[in-house]
Amino acid sequence: MVNEKAAIPQGVRVEWAGQFKYFERAKAKLKVLVPLTLVIVFLMLFLNHGSIGEAMIVLLTIPFSLIGAVWLLYLLDYNMSIAVWVGMIALAGLDAEMGVLMMLYMDLSYRQRSAENRLQSRQDLTEAIVEGAVRRIRPKLMTGMTMLLGLAPILWNTGTGADVMKRIAAPMVGGIISALLMVLIVFPAVYSYWKGWRLK
Repeated sequence: MVNEKAAIPQGVRVEWAGQFKYFERAKAKLKVLVPLTLVIVFLMLFLNHGSIGEAMIVLLTIPFSLIGAVWLLYLLDYNMSIAVWVGMIALAGLDAEMGVLMMLYMDLSYRQRSAENRLQSRQDLTEAIVEGAVRRIRPKLMTGMTMLLGLAPILWNTGTGADVMKRIAAPMVGGIISALLMVLIVFPAVYSYWKGWRLK
């Protein structure tokens, strides 16, 4: 594009330097780091739960949380940058943590009813999920709200380095909001379909 609009003499070449060059180098590294992070999170979930299905359900929180992250970045008019990508990677870990907490409570309820032979129908499964998801909603909300309230003040920070910190915190704040909705509303429904299929 520069070659088309500028008359460059023979034997002279144009090369980008400075921040652009650093950004391109970091972007190349992120193409490896982001998938690697997801693979590591998946392996840790699989080793913890011993089930590919449960690990995949927990990982479902990540794309849903990205919805909130992208919307907040759009509303704040932040461009994609290295700091934003760092925030997205950190968000993946926070999402997995909230997903694991929900999965833990639903699994405890499911296994308890299964051990007591009280899991014979869809209605029994629904009651087990309600017990695990709804009746123990306080610790899940406290986990999400603690992270949200801890990160939100960074968005109004004006000190040294605030520009970078805001771009790291923004995707995490937006992502936690949508991840909380996903974990509290969508997660139990997905778990119900998965366990219901196995119940049949």
